[in-house]
Amino acid sequence: MRLDRFICKHTEHSHQTSRRLVASGRVTVDDQVLTDPRHAVSAFNTIRLDGQLLQQQQAHYLMLNKPAGYLSATSDPEHTTVLELLPPALRPLLHIAGRLDRATTGLLLLTNDGSWSRQITAPEQKIPKVYRVTTAEPINPEAEIRFHQGIHLARENVTTSPAQLERLSDCSCRLTIYEGRHHQVKRMFAAIDNEVIALHRESMGLIRLDEQLQPGEFRELTEAERRLV
Repeated sequence: MRLDRFICKHTEHSHQTSRRLVASGRVTVDDQVLTDPRHAVSAFNTIRLDGQLLQQQQAHYLMLNKPAGYLSATSDPEHTTVLELLPPALRPLLHIAGRLDRATTGLLLLTNDGSWSRQITAPEQKIPKVYRVTTAEPINPEAEIRFHQGIHLARENVTTSPAQLERLSDCSCRLTIYEGRHHQVKRMFAAIDNEVIALHRESMGLIRLDEQLQPGEFRELTEAERRLV
């Protein structure tokens, strides 16, 4: 949003008056005087008019090692949610960028920055998501070819984007997919007559789960990690 429009929206001043206020040096953004009314500001800039605070909000970008049994939701009347693993003060602020089902473990990203999370989750971005998969039966030798060709999902009547399968053992692999459809990995393996018995997300894009995080633990992303999106 332009700075003059922000002032107009958050005060009783008209748009024309807001432009004059900015141009006259009466507005600070992150403690810096700005005089360009067209300057773009975000929800996480600290903005003051004549010293009066109009906005101050800290951006949060969290990495959580999700344990099994927790629901990827902000609230639920029946099940324990991943938000309950966080300090109470943070819970109302955050939303989940890329959900995992209750049984799935691993990397979960939470933030209060909607623009950032949309970059991760928007289907057109084709962000790679890497999972470690354990199956009930040995993985068919043709699975790598089938997954690369794409698996047809009848419910949505779509074919998945080409996926990469790296075999780790007879019943385990590392799978990279580029979508996030409901139970997608489990449905892909069901299509080749196998069952997923354990699923763990290792990475989203270039952000990898910190191996030092125990299940249920979280930390803020570093600046470098945040910019990987």
